[in-house]
Amino acid sequence: MYLSNNFFSIVMSGMADENHTVKNEFILNGFMDHPELKALLFVVFFVVYLITMVGNLGLVVLISMEHRLHTPMYIFLGNLALVDSCCACGINPKMLKNFFDENRIISLYECMAQFYFLCTVETADCFLLAGMAYDRYVAICSPLQYHTMMSKQLCIRMIIGAYIAGNLHSMIHVGLLFRLAFCGDNQINHFFCDILPLYRLSCVDPYINELVLFIFSGSIQVFTIGSVLISYVLILFTIFKMKSKEGRAKAFSTCASHLLSVSLFYGSLFFVYIRPNLLEEGDQDIPGAVLLSIVVPLLNPFIYSLRNKEVLNSLKKILKMKSQESLKQMTATVA
Repeated sequence: MYLSNNFFSIVMSGMADENHTVKNEFILNGFMDHPELKALLFVVFFVVYLITMVGNLGLVVLISMEHRLHTPMYIFLGNLALVDSCCACGINPKMLKNFFDENRIISLYECMAQFYFLCTVETADCFLLAGMAYDRYVAICSPLQYHTMMSKQLCIRMIIGAYIAGNLHSMIHVGLLFRLAFCGDNQINHFFCDILPLYRLSCVDPYINELVLFIFSGSIQVFTIGSVLISYVLILFTIFKMKSKEGRAKAFSTCASHLLSVSLFYGSLFFVYIRPNLLEEGDQDIPGAVLLSIVVPLLNPFIYSLRNKEVLNSLKKILKMKSQESLKQMTATVA
């Protein structure tokens, strides 16, 4: 009880330092610099949203229906697709609504909820990509020990750990947002409520928030990127030692899709959160955020599916079964 009262007294004292009205609402101004393009942008992003949801949720359903795909590699892939669809759900509906909304208002608590959701899925994404890299390392470098080193139980524990880490990471940053006060400009030059625009609008010095963000986000990225890099360096050494050209080609093909996805995700993540002059250059948030939160979730199901024969064969098998069932039903109805 004492800690709770002390926490709120700190929050209130921080607010009292400013002789301005505390703002509880913000206006999202992303993509509004060119109002003549809003109809075109709405159509483009709506189509992207539909393709993203169909592609990712379709991949989740396919993996859950096909028993041959109930292996760690595809369990990781299914959860990655689920996380990407959640990312799209957290951003796109509000963004699409704002194209034709006059006020484009989002409340402080809606803002925090949106950031909490996005931080959770992006953090989980980091750990899932690291888990997928370890899975490929075991499959290629120690194939005879694969079922002992990467069992389904270990895979599920790693996935649960990724979701727990995502929630804990989000709770830390959202909790620290309550120490800030917003009493000046409430215009956010972004299409969703990210943490850096909130820091820029704060009347209270966000130094502690920035420090915690740097420590926790930096640690997560160093750990997960380090895991991916170490896994793929060892994989490359193993591939170069292979005598069979077919074996090399198959190994490279298996890893290429994952490396492309990792490069897109971490490249955009670095651009959004790690670039120099982060808090001063707010105008550069949108391009990186579009790549991270819209383009990457759109491309992932195609990157993994189009290069994966097992996924394509399973999809063809299910579509063939569905078409045969439909044909039988039509024949029975006619008869």
